[in-house]
Amino acid sequence: MNAQADNAASLPLGLARSGPTALRLVLGAQLRRLRRESGITPETAVHTIRASHAKISRLELGRVGFKERDVADLLTLYGLTDPDERTVLLDLARQANVPGWWHKYSDVLPGWFEFYVGLEEAACIIRCYELQFVPSLLQTPEYARATVQVANAARPADEIDRHVDLRLRRQKRLTGPDSATLWAVVDEGVLRRPVGGPAVMRAQLEHLLDVTRRSKVTLQVVPFDRGGKFTVGGPFTILRFDAPELPDVVYTEQLTSAIYLDKAEDTEAYTQVLNAICVEAYSAERTTAFLKELLADYR
Repeated sequence: MNAQADNAASLPLGLARSGPTALRLVLGAQLRRLRRESGITPETAVHTIRASHAKISRLELGRVGFKERDVADLLTLYGLTDPDERTVLLDLARQANVPGWWHKYSDVLPGWFEFYVGLEEAACIIRCYELQFVPSLLQTPEYARATVQVANAARPADEIDRHVDLRLRRQKRLTGPDSATLWAVVDEGVLRRPVGGPAVMRAQLEHLLDVTRRSKVTLQVVPFDRGGKFTVGGPFTILRFDAPELPDVVYTEQLTSAIYLDKAEDTEAYTQVLNAICVEAYSAERTTAFLKELLADYR
């Protein structure tokens, strides 16, 4: 068996539980590896599947779905003819095309954010730094509604409801036997900003105290007198996955788009910054005490 077949054989079929986004990333990475090892240029691959150069790039980055015929043609082009190895990759292509649960929210889910939801569903560790609002995975329904309305003030009520439902559905990633680990760091201003009014904030602070009792949820607050130097770069999230084939991904959101970074030098830089922020922030224990102090102001 050649090196190409060895690479394909190493694919963990158990990735299916991670959802279609993770599967597309793994399959795309395998196709890119096979193409490079066979010495095939993107231009030749483009001609083989009758597509654009941009499509080959999106396929190898896992940003689009796969046609089984295209995958089969590319495997032949790359010299992977062993039927067992081809079956592994073609099965991945089929599984990667199964819509995730978030597909039913496509009416309110922008394409640039849909990719993030799929990554979040597949991640085993989620680390985030927030400056404006409580992280989405830790929001109460009322707080979520207040923040959604800020960005969608002109939208009809039923659309607001859909946005809120989507956010609450995402929170299921923190429950169950395969729940992700969440480590969130927030600026003090996040907890002092009266989003939705006093009653909403009181319930939100109570929820934070409750949810951080879970073993897989950690919350730290960066106090005003320590956090100024970290506000320039803005909020970001780092996602890590069980599968060794998947690199860490850094996500930064803009008003109408987002940036995804997965090169080692980028993810390492963001990880170092987040580690430094965690050192400056209150410990988890001190954060709990701080939440209780804030909650006392609402009683």
